[in-house]
Amino acid sequence: MFVLLFLTGSLLTRIALLLKAASVVSFNASLVAAFGWGLVYDLAAALLWAAPLVVLLTLLPARFFEKRWGQWLAGAGVLAALFSLLFGAVAEWLFWDEFGVRFNFIAVDYLVYTKEVLDNIRESYPMPLIFGALFVGALGGFGLVQKTGLLARWFAAGPEPLLRRARGGAVWLVAALIAGFAVDADRLPGFANNYNRELAKNGVWSLFAAFWDNELDYDQFYLTLPVNEAFARVRAELGAKPAATPGAEPLDTLRFVHNDGAEMRPNVIQITVESLSADFLSIFNRASKLSPNLEEIARKSLVFDNLYATGTRTDRGMEALTLALPPTPGRSLVKRPRNENLFTLGSVFRSRGYDTAFIYGGYGYFDNMNYFFGHNGYRVVDRNSVAAKDITFANAWGACDEDLLRWTLREADGAEAAGKPFHFFVMTTSNHRPFTYPDGKIDLPSKIAGRSGAVKYTDFAIGQFLREAESKPWFRNTIFVIVADHCASVAGKTALPVQNYHIPLLIYAPGGQIAPGHVKELMSQVDYAPTLLGLLNWSYASRFYGWDVRKSGERGRALIGNYQKIALYKPDRLSVLMPVRKSEEFSFDPSTFALTPQTETLTKDTIAYYQTASYLFKNGLYRELSAEEQARLAKQSEKTMAGTVR
Repeated sequence: MFVLLFLTGSLLTRIALLLKAASVVSFNASLVAAFGWGLVYDLAAALLWAAPLVVLLTLLPARFFEKRWGQWLAGAGVLAALFSLLFGAVAEWLFWDEFGVRFNFIAVDYLVYTKEVLDNIRESYPMPLIFGALFVGALGGFGLVQKTGLLARWFAAGPEPLLRRARGGAVWLVAALIAGFAVDADRLPGFANNYNRELAKNGVWSLFAAFWDNELDYDQFYLTLPVNEAFARVRAELGAKPAATPGAEPLDTLRFVHNDGAEMRPNVIQITVESLSADFLSIFNRASKLSPNLEEIARKSLVFDNLYATGTRTDRGMEALTLALPPTPGRSLVKRPRNENLFTLGSVFRSRGYDTAFIYGGYGYFDNMNYFFGHNGYRVVDRNSVAAKDITFANAWGACDEDLLRWTLREADGAEAAGKPFHFFVMTTSNHRPFTYPDGKIDLPSKIAGRSGAVKYTDFAIGQFLREAESKPWFRNTIFVIVADHCASVAGKTALPVQNYHIPLLIYAPGGQIAPGHVKELMSQVDYAPTLLGLLNWSYASRFYGWDVRKSGERGRALIGNYQKIALYKPDRLSVLMPVRKSEEFSFDPSTFALTPQTETLTKDTIAYYQTASYLFKNGLYRELSAEEQARLAKQSEKTMAGTVR
């Protein structure tokens, strides 16, 4: 009964959406194909949704429905199912009305931002009226079911023995398993008219497929340029010159980056601090008293005054700091399938013989971190890989930052003993709710002090770590990087409040390899990797979307996003792309944070950044280069440049 109701509701929904999109749908053979494929996906979704009900009906006692209250519960179940199916149909109608597609990652995104979405729904639609109508509709449907006599005949049929129920249930569950494995979102063929293709989908199936794929397809939902033009623009932005990288493909960002001077080969420990807004540091906000250790470190460091995060989540920070890639729409590449063997900062270090490791105080399966780093050449050290005695304090997010940094000291000692230079990506967790940390370390009480206490504790842990590192033989040959993954909050009156993406970056070289000072140029997290390599005087083949910000001149910019909206920020200007194929541009006043609509002048450059990044990842082209490839490209580039000079 449930499967029939589901199929009926799905067919009626598809017909309703067809009528709504009648002016843009192609009425030809592909429409018949859309309804045929739609039946396949509807049936697969119905079987999977029916599976829990199959299990329940198989396991219930044989005489359950002979009791009056059992029959009442069965009727309530039918009514609830009808209400749910009607609710889904109305939700699909409203979603289609706004986006012209079935449920996708935007709908998944709505589940992430529950409060904002519920507030928006309450303000946008007459919810009491809609819920009342849904309930009346469900009652009407229940009345029709009652008139058919299906429930009455079912109750009168008498109990079935367990073995017979089990055989029948097994058939249903096998059918559901076959549907789950055989029917895949990627099997749906392409249609000349995308509206026809969307009609072929099942909304519930599409919702879960979008959650599984973690992706919002750029080409479908955002403005595009001819792909050759997009790459030409982004290569010009990156300063890529054909003569510097002979044989480079036009649809690639590959180029050879030359830096003068003798290469330095120090160790690099990158401490990526959870939710460290620039305002928490006294060097940016004189009123802050939370970072005395970082203030002292900053006096001995190269400080980047104008760095902006690419996103609002840790996985976005990891993506930008390792891949130097703009924030593609939807979820971060850290969580997406097919994210192995990418071009990363770690791959460049490994081409020089470095040991690379990801060190995390929590369980790295969270946010797919272990998979991402482990399948991109990094050793993984997390809470699962250390002994219980190595954890002195922990909360839900992981071991405290002191423990994490103690593990880092041990890993550095091990690499030093093995005679290998090392690059460590260290990720802290203490600056995160519930904001708990060991007692007696700072003058603010754990948990009660909230985020202020957590920030000050992390500052304490970093200061203690550096003091302990001073006694190590590798200390003076190590560069310490302190950078945030993202800000503590990006809430604001606008969807992309630029000022709330401002984060700190300090590079401290106790051996004097990098002189202290300040870099004031506007920069993005994607510029971190090439800037660091530039400071080391490395020449290398690069696919990075960033550049050495010290040499950027007038090119300073930041790339920021929040799942759906993606933007290019240049001094006093913000260009934004959003679904469905929309754009807008503003002037930005950094003193008042006011955004004023302006004529669009940066839109094509904005499109070029995001369209090409999506293209490279989608086509498997943003891949790492082996040490041999790096060496070969270096030789080719040297020969070409020598010929150019002659």
